[in-house]
Amino acid sequence: MKKNLLSIVILSLLVVNIVMTAVMLFSVIGTNKKTAEIVTDIAGILSLELGTDGSGATGMPSPEDTEYYTIPDMTITTRRAEGETKDTYCIIAITMGLNKTHEKYATYGGEAMANYVDMIKGEVIAVIGQYTADEIRLMQPEICDEILKRVQARLGNDVIYDISISNIVFG
Repeated sequence: MKKNLLSIVILSLLVVNIVMTAVMLFSVIGTNKKTAEIVTDIAGILSLELGTDGSGATGMPSPEDTEYYTIPDMTITTRRAEGETKDTYCIIAITMGLNKTHEKYATYGGEAMANYVDMIKGEVIAVIGQYTADEIRLMQPEICDEILKRVQARLGNDVIYDISISNIVFG
């Protein structure tokens, strides 16, 4: 009799366990679906910000398809900060990433880039001259993005897909 009673208790506990597992499973599945939707939405937003075309590629060429062109030692007068009486100069080098697989690369890349250096310098001076030395130190990525947008607009294409500032010296 004790064995039968023990078997009934074990069987009832198994049934309760199965019911509780089923309840938890259905409650977790609903939450999991909502979490997956949120993650999908965030991934979609991030891919838009990174400039992807939806295929998983970021739009940036591989290192083998990239040529770097550097404009060294540009001296630019920065905007005076409030209360300053002297001009502040910065000496910078600009490095541009060119996409060698772009259809306009033959026109703008390689040795042809030398034809556009003065125009690019003008855009760099126009952008950097709007900022104080402290702003340049703090906002370097934003300044690079602004220079890139202006250069791409002047060239009418995106052969140049990246611009970075290096070797900044203030004096």
